[in-house]
Amino acid sequence: MTENSITPPRLLRLKEVQDRVGMSKTTIYDRVRTKSFPAPVHLGTMAAWVESEVDAWILDRINDRDHGKAA
Repeated sequence: MTENSITPPRLLRLKEVQDRVGMSKTTIYDRVRTKSFPAPVHLGTMAAWVESEVDAWILDRINDRDHGKAA
């Protein structure tokens, strides 16, 4: 890879997000609405989540747990 190469962010479809976080479609979209979960990127009629944002959200939940914060 050259120094000028850029790796684009990986996008996850809803099913992959559900598998990673163990939440239903309704719960995910409810949390998106309340800004307590990353918002999807809309690509025409398709919605997808930025993998790194979902991963950061998961790590934040682990950090909250480890530091005694409520979800």
